[in-house]
Amino acid sequence: MAADTTRPAWRDPNLLVPPAALVVLVVSLLLHVEGWLLVVPALFLGAAVLSAVHHAEVVAHRVGEPYGSLVLAVAVTVIEVGLIVTLMLGGGDDTSVLARDTVFAAVMITVNGIMGLSLFLASLRHHTAVFNAEGTGAALATVGTLAVLCLVLPSFTTSAPEAEYSGSQLGFAAIAALVLYVLFVLTQTVRHRDFFLPAARRSEEGETKPEEHADPPSVATTWVSLGLLLTSLVAVVGLAKVESPAIEGGVSDLGFPQAVVGVVIALLVLLPETIAAAKAARRDRTQISLNLAMGSAMASIGLTIPTLAVATIWLDTPLRLGLGSTQIVLLTITLLVGVLTVVPGRATRLTGTVHLVLLAAFLFLSVQP
Repeated sequence: MAADTTRPAWRDPNLLVPPAALVVLVVSLLLHVEGWLLVVPALFLGAAVLSAVHHAEVVAHRVGEPYGSLVLAVAVTVIEVGLIVTLMLGGGDDTSVLARDTVFAAVMITVNGIMGLSLFLASLRHHTAVFNAEGTGAALATVGTLAVLCLVLPSFTTSAPEAEYSGSQLGFAAIAALVLYVLFVLTQTVRHRDFFLPAARRSEEGETKPEEHADPPSVATTWVSLGLLLTSLVAVVGLAKVESPAIEGGVSDLGFPQAVVGVVIALLVLLPETIAAAKAARRDRTQISLNLAMGSAMASIGLTIPTLAVATIWLDTPLRLGLGSTQIVLLTITLLVGVLTVVPGRATRLTGTVHLVLLAAFLFLSVQP
């Protein structure tokens, strides 16, 4: 998507919002805004999310697929790690499960929410959503392995108490997660890149319809958008942190479990990817939407867990990664349904709705466990 050339650059909100949101973030941190003043950071948080989506699309259009899908997934996840670590440094025992809750929420939101929404929107126009089963299946297998290794097994090991890994176990899980993530990225971008490109849709006459592409943006525009994308993401996560005391207070006042805080963090951080995936699905580019969903889920585990494993050297808060029984059941049925969705390489509105219902069940049971 090329930059809008019909108005002066200084009037383009996509160029103005990221630095403005960063200024609001700095002012909010310096003045320690509270009460109704938090409405201002919240407004700029939403504007920064929309700006991040725009600039991610510009960069993705320039570099092409599947590299474009990696840009937003990796950038958001790196900043997500920073937010988790920051909150854990300032918290106590209540934050010991924050990483688990946030990462698990990210998996459920991506595999059920983003994937389900994308399949539903793509199938509205053409009745079926078409994608490459080879690439999406490999991605889902990697996500499932990472989730079980990092989030399920700690609940069953006996070397450390309370759903924790021992030091050596955490080190092994971190290395294994990083290796799987790196190998998947190499597979996606080098060895089997064609598995992750949009699948061709055949017309009623049996001919393959070529995809129409607009001219890619210039190199200069791409670099500007990359810088503004990173600025937007920093602003999004920073403003989310500014809003986090109000979120935690609201959760406590409503009598909801602390796990809801992790869900809210994941929803905020993954909002740019959700919007980008929905836009791609409406353009009948389902594979790009699934690349975003699976890539985000994979990065949320494959980058977050190794980073937190290193951070535990300095963190006094224990790192409890093991899921509870209800969460394990939800993860199991999510992976099972995901396999049945991916294998045919085609999906309908029913398939998308099934995933969205699973997301709704996760959100409901997070509030009412």
